[in-house]
Amino acid sequence: MEYKIAGYKPEKLFHFFEDIAAIPRESRDEKAVSDFLVAFAKERGLWVYQDDVYNVIIKKPASAGAEGAPAVMMQGHIDMVCDKLAGVEHDFKTQGIDLVVKDGVLSANGTTLGADNGVAVALMLTILDDDSLAHPALECVFTTDEETGLVGAETLDKSQIDARIMINLDSEEEGVATVSCAGGVVATYTRPVAREHKAGSALTLEISGLLGGHSGADIHLERGNGNLLMARMVERLMAAGDPALVTFNGGTKDNAINRECKAVLVYPDHAAAEAGAAIAASIVENIKVELEVFDPGFACAIAVEDGVEVDAMSKDDALALVRALRLAPNGVMRRNVAADGSVEVSSNIGVVAVTDDQIKILLSPRSSIKSLQDDVKDRIATLAEVLGFDVIFEYEYPGWSYVEHSPVREVFQESYRELFGTELRIESIHAGLECGLFADALPGLDAIAVGPQLYDVHTPDEHMELASFERFYVLLVDALRRLAL
Repeated sequence: MEYKIAGYKPEKLFHFFEDIAAIPRESRDEKAVSDFLVAFAKERGLWVYQDDVYNVIIKKPASAGAEGAPAVMMQGHIDMVCDKLAGVEHDFKTQGIDLVVKDGVLSANGTTLGADNGVAVALMLTILDDDSLAHPALECVFTTDEETGLVGAETLDKSQIDARIMINLDSEEEGVATVSCAGGVVATYTRPVAREHKAGSALTLEISGLLGGHSGADIHLERGNGNLLMARMVERLMAAGDPALVTFNGGTKDNAINRECKAVLVYPDHAAAEAGAAIAASIVENIKVELEVFDPGFACAIAVEDGVEVDAMSKDDALALVRALRLAPNGVMRRNVAADGSVEVSSNIGVVAVTDDQIKILLSPRSSIKSLQDDVKDRIATLAEVLGFDVIFEYEYPGWSYVEHSPVREVFQESYRELFGTELRIESIHAGLECGLFADALPGLDAIAVGPQLYDVHTPDEHMELASFERFYVLLVDALRRLAL
């Protein structure tokens, strides 16, 4: 294929990233990229394992002289969050990512980039492909379906892994090593919908321009959530008049802060719809002021259409939906004020999907403390019972606890200090990582999570500094060399 990235070393690192970007790999649709990895291993005579959900493990013997060093697992996930800007025509099932290179920055043309976690795949393939490097025995673990709840890592037969040193490559900030993370779960509200025939004038509200972001890593940034902002407007409109709610839809991923939302209400006549439009416009202006620092791109299109006939939601169902969105936990719920103020508990209302006969709401609560996570689940369940929703909890995964003594952490600190002349920052994150699942299954596991600089992951603004990717490869290779001693 013709590669777009040029001028960075090693070339194969960037070529492998482009190879992966060309393969559709939405969560739960990873067979093609998994088969690519198996073929890569077989072509090089490496040990390879592939399971029924398309997780892959590739093993490479230690380099000469490093046979006595403990084996090292490198790990990342092969799926990606697939999101795109409104109006962008892109089929994630059949099309790879259209990469854009400009001024040393790699992005995608109107879609997510997939650097989360395509960088990990490219890093492992490059190291596996290079027989000149010094390293211990390597066990490269490529997991599936991470973005919807760490499903591949949970399913993987971990008896296939001998290593007790783990380098997770799913971190997004250069110069930072992650040493613990939050656990999480997906909560799904559902409720059947009754419909009533209505005629009159329709008021359409369509929110756009929000920054969005990762529901763990960016939850503290006070960015607007399209679902909540729309619920605020609809609630006010229902209190001020008597519109019927026709539809309400926003978000595509439970673990992304929602950027866009659309709702349609129907009024008895044009005058009532115009009055509703005026109320909505006033609320929009207030929200713009409230978000001008944190989310300045917020916009809401307002339109009135006369002469419509629709099947609208019953008033009870519409009120239940709006009240659930207004009352369900969202945003930062507790910080670690005794230490660094980092987020300990949060929740994100990621998806609202209203069909002809059902309401569905997806929430993503997180916590680094299991008892607090259980408490949030109880609150979510209580609200569901009060408002007449069914609720299920799925894809739960554990947090990863900090340990005082970590040899692999010390190696990375020494390597970073000598290579770049500054200290590697050590931190905990509120996002979920697969390290917790591996730590639970592999007693004594010494783990660290590191990576190059990524921005705006889980959004169509996702981008990566190519020079950072280049520097991180140097760090990773040097750390493996030290681990081989």
